[in-house]
Amino acid sequence: MSEQNWRHGRRVAIAGAGPGGVSAALALIKQGYDVRIFEKTPEPKPLGGAVLLSTPVLAVLRHYGVDVGPSFGSKTLVEFRNNRGKVRARLPFNEGVEAALGIEGWHYGVLRSTAFAKMLDLLPEGVVVPNHSVIGYDDNGETVTLKFANSEPVEADMLVGADGIRSKVSAQAFGDPELFHVGLRVWLAWCEDWGGLDRSIGAITHAKDVQASFFPMLHDGEPGWEWWVVEKSNEADAPPTDVEKHLRERVSHFADPLPQFLDHTDFSSQAFRWEIYNRPSLTRWTSGRVACLGDAVHPVSPYAAYGMGMAIEDGYFLARALGGRSLADPSQIESAFARYERERVAYVNHHVEFARKLGSQFHHAARPVSFVRDLVFDNTKLLQKLLTKDYLADAEAMSLSLEELHVR
Repeated sequence: MSEQNWRHGRRVAIAGAGPGGVSAALALIKQGYDVRIFEKTPEPKPLGGAVLLSTPVLAVLRHYGVDVGPSFGSKTLVEFRNNRGKVRARLPFNEGVEAALGIEGWHYGVLRSTAFAKMLDLLPEGVVVPNHSVIGYDDNGETVTLKFANSEPVEADMLVGADGIRSKVSAQAFGDPELFHVGLRVWLAWCEDWGGLDRSIGAITHAKDVQASFFPMLHDGEPGWEWWVVEKSNEADAPPTDVEKHLRERVSHFADPLPQFLDHTDFSSQAFRWEIYNRPSLTRWTSGRVACLGDAVHPVSPYAAYGMGMAIEDGYFLARALGGRSLADPSQIESAFARYERERVAYVNHHVEFARKLGSQFHHAARPVSFVRDLVFDNTKLLQKLLTKDYLADAEAMSLSLEELHVR
């Protein structure tokens, strides 16, 4: 491995080439740092099908150089419905955020691999170092040395743990993550567009204890749909062998168009199972010369619709806090890490915990409670108020605070 462009005081090593790690790399390179991403696989690959990205995430990607124009994603108005199709709540657009960021709407549907590929394309050659699995590190206060499963150690000035929910970096920095299965699984799927549906609206739809949802998205500029099913799960149980039959049964009592998406999906290549794990919220994401982001410190329930987006934001905020300052000075790192945690930890924990709360309410409530829940959500504005207050308000405030990303 060449030592070229690996300057003392500028060296940032990143464990994990997922969206959060690549986001951090792009932002740190813009700040003038020498960056290497150590990836355990031969080639970085995104997991799952499609994803919803919010306007602040698109603004970050635009800052990196990604073209987030009309061919990138499909603008979507989000509705919450019951399984008969009755609308319970809508996530409104914020005109102030739209004007400030120069991006209409709030959520955009895009194939995860498409968005990730556009990020990877912006990395200079040699930044990603494949087949390097980080198993730990030594932080002596002056430098940090990465240890690998089958490679020689590498010295850096700072280490970013972006190595996922079972992060070796995070476990060493903060101890046992105490991962727990939340009692849910998600089936993520996508299909081509077949025409006839309103592509401006996506819906999160609930029956008694099953969620089935759909959103328009683009993949390589072509129209398609992402859809998913959230259901109760026991980690000890084997998953169903006939996925299509299982999911058809799950959506059989949902109003159109939900059952139609299954008719246009190739279940061998366009459907993915995701068992949901979480961890108790952390109050610190940094330790010494180490900072973590994404699932390494805050795995998130699908109810946030925000996992990939939050990881991308984390990488940007970490680099912004560092601001190009020298990593040779421990006091500079300490003050930058303090800002990073101040701007991200409480914000992200709020979204993660709210999403976990929604998942429990919609999937694990006792039958009398679920009956009252549905009666209230179907006949009052309570769900609208909860979503506006606990989901949108902080995100909108954060978007307006990113003044350097605002259009002039």
